[in-house]
Amino acid sequence: MNTDGKTGAKSISAPVKKVASLIVRLRFVIFLLFAAACVFCALSLGRAKVYDDIIRFLPETTETRRGISVMEKEFSTYASVEMMLTDVTSEEASAFAAEIKEAPHVTDVGFDLTDSHYRDGAALYSVSFDLKEDDDRLGEAREGVRKLAGDKECYLHGDVLGGYSDFLAREMLVVFAFCAVVILAVLLFTSRSFFELPIYAVVFAVAALLNKGTNFLLGEISSITDSVVIILQLALAIDYAIIFAHSFQNELGAGQTPRDATVSALARSIVEIASSSLTTVSGLAALTLMQFRLGYDLGTALAKSIVCSMLTVFLLMPCLMLTFSKLIVRTTHRSLVPNMERWGRFLSRRVPVFLILFAVVLPFAVIFSGKTEYAFSDASITEIIESESRRDMHKIEEVFGERSAVAVIVPGGDYEKEKRLIERLSSMDHVKNVIGIAGIEYEGINLTDKVTPEEISGFFGADPGEVSKLFAVYAKGKNDPSAAEEAPLIDLALLLFDAADAGLVPLTDEQTEMMESVRAPLMRGVEQLKGEEHDRIVMTVTLPAESREALDLLRQIRSAADGEYGEDDVLVTGAITSARDLSESYKGDAVLVSVLTIVFVFIILLFTFRSPVAAAVLVFVIQGSIWINFSISYLAGIRSAFVTVMITSAIQMGATIDYAIVIMSRYKHHRASMEKKEAMAKAVNDSFSTVVTSGTIMTAAGFLIGYKVSDVYVGHIGLTVGRGALISVILVLTVLPQLILLADRLIGLTTFRRRKKEGSGTR
Repeated sequence: MNTDGKTGAKSISAPVKKVASLIVRLRFVIFLLFAAACVFCALSLGRAKVYDDIIRFLPETTETRRGISVMEKEFSTYASVEMMLTDVTSEEASAFAAEIKEAPHVTDVGFDLTDSHYRDGAALYSVSFDLKEDDDRLGEAREGVRKLAGDKECYLHGDVLGGYSDFLAREMLVVFAFCAVVILAVLLFTSRSFFELPIYAVVFAVAALLNKGTNFLLGEISSITDSVVIILQLALAIDYAIIFAHSFQNELGAGQTPRDATVSALARSIVEIASSSLTTVSGLAALTLMQFRLGYDLGTALAKSIVCSMLTVFLLMPCLMLTFSKLIVRTTHRSLVPNMERWGRFLSRRVPVFLILFAVVLPFAVIFSGKTEYAFSDASITEIIESESRRDMHKIEEVFGERSAVAVIVPGGDYEKEKRLIERLSSMDHVKNVIGIAGIEYEGINLTDKVTPEEISGFFGADPGEVSKLFAVYAKGKNDPSAAEEAPLIDLALLLFDAADAGLVPLTDEQTEMMESVRAPLMRGVEQLKGEEHDRIVMTVTLPAESREALDLLRQIRSAADGEYGEDDVLVTGAITSARDLSESYKGDAVLVSVLTIVFVFIILLFTFRSPVAAAVLVFVIQGSIWINFSISYLAGIRSAFVTVMITSAIQMGATIDYAIVIMSRYKHHRASMEKKEAMAKAVNDSFSTVVTSGTIMTAAGFLIGYKVSDVYVGHIGLTVGRGALISVILVLTVLPQLILLADRLIGLTTFRRRKKEGSGTR
């Protein structure tokens, strides 16, 4: 990946040059095709389904994922939030509960003066809405509840607060603006013509639009992927455009016409960029093999972004460079990149200082990175910057402790079993607010209690004769004659609602109004707790999701449910089970991603440099930078999300190995005609611009994401990618040259030569 190599037509293969010539000749057709593609992608931006909940990317076989699939199919989930007021008396707290209940879209407020809801002058309210999780009105309803607090100190937290993807997109827009300034400054420093900058801007914008506009082809993506791909795309693929631009300038400098310079530069760049991108794509390919499908989601989207970037550089950029070649020449300026040969000679001294330091630091880095702890639930992740939502969550936890929801999904229909299970769950330590269809009362009657025709007639004000017919229909459907005399209230109520809607049960206006007043709250409960084949029992657990006590409680819940329904008929899902399932998937994924990334990259390097020692040296240095990167997390006491280590390791190995490839490529080029120390001095100087340009942009992008985005997953991925890129740049410009010099003889001895064809000349 040499951006500053010498020109020479003999090194360009004829087929590649023919392809390059064809691209240049068809440039006006290419302009039209890209214009059409941009319009199509712009119109397709909203077609990809973006999900905020990463739990849906668990393997289908996990209990959590199976439970979520059943709940999505059979139950509706209405939004709810927890709201805490501080410095209020018990009388004020009770009065405020009644006030909240009158707010728009609020259906229920859970509050009493027990220790679960009132403690140390703080009141905690569980506020339920009549809006579902994806309702656009949810954010407004939540803010309406917050405004009721007036000047009182108020904290609001919930799993669903509405508009999260939009909020994350706004934060990323700010990051992108800062990144644009950094990229502009870096490119201005390394460019050779001022007019290269607008061409870079057009190429990057088109590549990003093509990638984002084709995300709908993936079906659904996570908000994490949707938010970080564009910036990572620029950081990963920016050197493709730089390679071509510098090659074009070299060809012009050698005296070629703009057209010939474009063809020659493109022919050189196709091979160079394609080989460079292989290492990046190989790291992303390892991500797609994770059990946790977020890896597939992000790996596929990033791999697609690399393809879009390459196509844009191979097709659109040459046409732009040729079209505006006069402006490029007219705005040419002297290079601002300093000569780094003196630094290369310093690295070639007898005592390899940096290599010795690396050897001292590396064992500690390996040990510390292995001790780094990762979080498997949102609440356990260390914030880099604290969002308003997480600030409120921590304030509530300080007073009332950690709380999470657990759902038990059981076979529907047997209300007696369900009632017994609810009673057993309610008696367990650390379990609060157990709600199930068999545990709900209305007007003093349990919804699953059996009632007679006379009782239900009086309850709903319906004609006794018509109600008796309804009981007979129910009994026939159940094939149980006794049900004609007595049946569960909830079943008869649902049957009555359907019959009234169909006009089978005549009701007066007054009776209709009375039934409708009962139907609304009843149906909300049914939609959330009673499905076609299953019932759902929801409870609040007052334990940290990743604690040993939470796992013990989970076993108790499972034992109680299995005792009533059998081992294979119950699903338990929630923050505790998702943390357990994520932890189990992580163990295999972490090893798989790390090993496959190293193997894929090593194989590519082996074919590139034809030496196992050369390939091993490059992989060893970048893997060392990964160990150092995550040892910093351990030393800083940072607990990041478990996906951080896998995603960052794959990106860091796949992308920053290019920095090492640059050094090795230039070293081998110069080593063919120079003594090794002089060859290294030249290689460091030739490579400095490419390494620093790409590394600085990736570092800046990562740190900006880390310190400007409040999402804990996105923030940690950004921070570790940026920190990893910086460490890789430092090691590549210090340790790697000294290690290559040390291994020079072994590299030469283990390099396998290409077999020459009989009668051919040397290559």
